[in-house]
Amino acid sequence: MKEIQLKVAKAYPNDSARGIARLDPNALLTLRLSPGDIIEIEGRRTSAAKVWRADRQDWSQDYIRIDGFIRHNVGVSIGDRVKIRRAKEAEALRVVISPPAGAHTYYGEDAAEQIKRQTLKRPIVRGDVLPIMSSSGHPFIGRMEAVPLVIADTDPEGVVVITERTEVSLLDRPVKGFGSVKGTGIAYEDVGGLRKEVQRIREMIELPMKHPEVFNRLGIEPPKGVLLHGSPGTGKTLIAKALANETNANFFSIAGPEVMSKYYGESEQRLREIFEEANRSTPSIIFIDELDSIAPKRGEVTGEVERRVVAQLLAMMDGLKERGQVVVIGATNRIDAIDPALRRPGRFDREIEIGVPDRVDRLEILQIHVRNMPIDGSVSLEDLADRTNGFVGADISALCKEAAMKVLRRHLPEISFDDDIPEEVLEEMSVTADDFDDALKEIEPSAMREVFVEISDVTWRDVGGMGPVRQEIVESVEWPLRRPAKFEEMGIRPPRGVLLYGPPGTGKTLIARAVARETKANFISVKGPQLLSKWVGESEKAVREVFKKARQVSPAIIFFDELDAIAPMRGMEEGPRTSERVVNQLLAELDGLETLKDVVVIGATNRPDIIDPALLRSGRFDRLLFVGPPDRAGRLEILRIHTKKTPNGDDVSLEELAELTESFVGSDLESLCREAVMLALREDPEASEVEMRHYREALKRVRPSFEENMGRYYERINERFRGGVKVDPSSYLGYR
Repeated sequence: MKEIQLKVAKAYPNDSARGIARLDPNALLTLRLSPGDIIEIEGRRTSAAKVWRADRQDWSQDYIRIDGFIRHNVGVSIGDRVKIRRAKEAEALRVVISPPAGAHTYYGEDAAEQIKRQTLKRPIVRGDVLPIMSSSGHPFIGRMEAVPLVIADTDPEGVVVITERTEVSLLDRPVKGFGSVKGTGIAYEDVGGLRKEVQRIREMIELPMKHPEVFNRLGIEPPKGVLLHGSPGTGKTLIAKALANETNANFFSIAGPEVMSKYYGESEQRLREIFEEANRSTPSIIFIDELDSIAPKRGEVTGEVERRVVAQLLAMMDGLKERGQVVVIGATNRIDAIDPALRRPGRFDREIEIGVPDRVDRLEILQIHVRNMPIDGSVSLEDLADRTNGFVGADISALCKEAAMKVLRRHLPEISFDDDIPEEVLEEMSVTADDFDDALKEIEPSAMREVFVEISDVTWRDVGGMGPVRQEIVESVEWPLRRPAKFEEMGIRPPRGVLLYGPPGTGKTLIARAVARETKANFISVKGPQLLSKWVGESEKAVREVFKKARQVSPAIIFFDELDAIAPMRGMEEGPRTSERVVNQLLAELDGLETLKDVVVIGATNRPDIIDPALLRSGRFDRLLFVGPPDRAGRLEILRIHTKKTPNGDDVSLEELAELTESFVGSDLESLCREAVMLALREDPEASEVEMRHYREALKRVRPSFEENMGRYYERINERFRGGVKVDPSSYLGYR
């Protein structure tokens, strides 16, 4: 019989616990298979799966994508090679199912029928672990996930398929001879995104556990510890649990505060006991969550207990003798608070940052969390991935739960707490796009909790009268964020910052919000005076935090409104000189040692002459753009935007209004339109339209912001900032 060898890869999020394997068209052609056929997969043992075609990105990659349950049944890990051939399956006459060793499963009424319904046409082999999804109305009490059960016996033997005629028998107790399903039940399919991070951790932990002979041959020690750090909710604990499950290692979890005790020597004893137990039952993974709580910097703590615990942890990590069979994984979101002695090679050998997920990662996380939810056809996961900038895995999980709770609240009047929920009510429940929209209003991204962030709802259609300024903004901000590869190809660095200056009300903030929307970037709005604090060092720390968060959730736009309030000329201030320190910090962040990748800074001010000149040089705020009062065509465009939804009468002429509103800026025109509507309603509360006379009356009440002396001031500023070098034509015409 023809067979091929392929490399194992993790399953797609939607394929988890479905018993299917994905193959590319070449493999299907070689084995003469069609989607829906059954294959045998041979690793350390043999199991079966139903075959489906892989997505286009996997074609010609020699992959077979199978989930954690099939990998467990075959006895392989991601990256191993397996043999694949067409299966000779038979109809299962009888299947005996038992709990795994060491587990206790409680069956509800009609459990056998429920299991049969879930596993119809599924291929199985004696000894396989069979995942059964439990939910409301299903047979397992208090579980909302895949419950692993063991196929204790089949009639006939070999690869069999469960059908309507199959008799399913359930045993209450485990059958001898079948090993327990180790670990936590979390597989790599449950970890969304984080592909590079998971790969690095697997190389450092899984490889030494499974193939210690490689390290023996090379004469090197495998890593003893891996330190995972990053924002809360990014999946540090989840990775450690998935790793323990996939490697079939014993998992020892230490929650930092649980170790601490007020009695002398007890904290160190608890640590010693855990390490000794891990050494006795190798291979083992010791996971220390919130590492900073038990191993802070010894020079900065006052308590003697913390110092002794750190010393004990150092001694235990140096005493790990087993070659790669005991690994310590630490997790923290305050890596700078950990004692430096722990962060040297030989203790925590590797430090891996678990970052905030990008759009592709967010889409994968969403697919994982909605795979067991009844999703309506109106829900677009791609659109949700675009709208969840700054969300970490825990936020996306909370978002999906909140959307589901919206559905529950909607159906609550139909549910009686005393009676069973009718089947037709359960069937009607589905999560719609509106439920996700409502949930988005309540869940805020935890990676951005300390700074104000918003996903802007302003588009370029809402911005009028910009003329050539708009094109320069697009070049300076949109191009670097949307097409960074082009800048690399041309060998230049994109602009780092853009300063918008001009009279108040001309739309500087509106431009920044529109750019954030068009580039689908996080929009971090910083009001100048908010950063200033009377405490020494707090203002600079606030600036550092803004840039740090922007780097974490890039692509991001940092918008400094009223830049002159936080970055005035140095040397002009008396007293604590807070502003000078803030300017110095801003300069360091804009072109310091840490590069700003996929982060653009936009500043807005109406007093550019008092901003520190060091900020206005090239390499910091590269582009200085004057946003002036709109011309006639610009005013007409702005009036059309603000009267788009206003029921104007037939006599209203926006062209005439544009002629009459010279020196009006955008905010004045908005005020004019609002005042005209208020006059119409004041005259007749039931009015259905606004007439030209209302606009003429409003013109008498609204004063233009832009004055003649202001025009002269900005002309002088423009002359000062205007670039270019004056060249004598004779120098290039050959004249002397």
